Amino acid sequence: MSPPVGRVASNPDFPKSADVVVLGGGMAGVAAAYELARRGSSVVIVEKGTIAGEQSSRNWGWCRQQNRDPRELPLAQLAVRRWENLNAELGEETGFRRTGLIYATTRKADLDTWERWGRIARDFGVDTRMLTSAECSSMLKGNSRQWGGGVYSPTDGRAEPELAVPALARAAQRLGVVLLQNCAARELDVEAGRISGVVTEKGRIRASAVLVAGGAWSGMFLRHHGLRFLQACVKSTSFYTTAAPAVTEGGIAMQDVTMRRRLDGGYTVGLSGLGQLQITPYGLLQAREFWRTFQIRRKGLTFALGRQFFEGPEALTRWKADSISPFERIRTLDPEPDAHLVKRGLDRLVATYPVLAGIRAAQSWGGMVDSTPDAIPVISSVASRPGLFISAGYSGHGFGIGPAGGMLAADLIRGDKPCVDPKPFRYERMIDGTDLGKPGML
Repeated sequence: MSPPVGRVASNPDFPKSADVVVLGGGMAGVAAAYELARRGSSVVIVEKGTIAGEQSSRNWGWCRQQNRDPRELPLAQLAVRRWENLNAELGEETGFRRTGLIYATTRKADLDTWERWGRIARDFGVDTRMLTSAECSSMLKGNSRQWGGGVYSPTDGRAEPELAVPALARAAQRLGVVLLQNCAARELDVEAGRISGVVTEKGRIRASAVLVAGGAWSGMFLRHHGLRFLQACVKSTSFYTTAAPAVTEGGIAMQDVTMRRRLDGGYTVGLSGLGQLQITPYGLLQAREFWRTFQIRRKGLTFALGRQFFEGPEALTRWKADSISPFERIRTLDPEPDAHLVKRGLDRLVATYPVLAGIRAAQSWGGMVDSTPDAIPVISSVASRPGLFISAGYSGHGFGIGPAGGMLAADLIRGDKPCVDPKPFRYERMIDGTDLGKPGML
């Protein structure tokens, strides 16, 4: 079952043209549309389902700089600063609170990694502090585990995915953005080698720029146009609980479970490193590029063969502009949560915090977390298709860094000075032989 997402009304009229068409109504697309509209561009958001219907409402709600890949860190820093002002700017509640995040572990290898990361992060000006075993016990009161140590970022925060993206979408509409929900984009319109618009199931929209921000579906849409996009998905299971005592006001990442305080007094809970890898045609074709990622994550993965093989984002499917596309067949990618993982998460939570005995899962859900081989998003123009831009492949980081990702996408589309160095996020690294290396901090 999907999380309860705040409702956003579609605009009643179908537009014939805009400066920019954004494909996707998740955090990446909505944040970009909002930033573009703030700067005077006319924008249409085309969403096959509903706003934040997929992973943008199914994530943990962490807004962090802690343990980010150094290539992504400037974007994460900018995002947290952006989150700080959004409630006042939008006039709505996003749930953002700068409450700090703590990572705790019994493994020396984790501590060594965090110590190395901290030396890099402090050069960027990030407030990050290693914790001794005693400091962990002091900061995690009521926690029954004996931790070897941890790391703490007091300037990180949390927000509510079900509230934040709809609030951004409504603010974008107030600035003139036209929102079309339950309207799938089928193909790009191209004239003389340049983007000239989009063909949707409800008609054609002319535009000189198109931003593909379709989350897990971005690769399928781009491959349809002969553009290689390396993107693999893992099914995750998360849940939120009934109201419970406040053992933390922020977020805590432990070796086997994560928890994040919610505005409603419960917790959003995730199972660290656990997921289901569904066997798919395109997944097999790009196995070589993701081999290093697979080696790192394989201990936490189970495997399955199911509907995703034939109909999901990694299926091999062809369609035409005048026929039904895969995006209309699956309006919302809504995989079933794994009940045994929900039970495991509750058991671990109560074992770690006995005061939470009796806590229940109020709602659970599955989500498809898409990643690139280096776990860094693509926020970029596409040199071979003038007018085409991509903001996708956020690798599980899209909600937290989304507000800054939207700023960078808007900068590139409008030709403004980039808010951060765009080089790490360029699309061409996927096709020009660049050694993508091991994935960054997942």
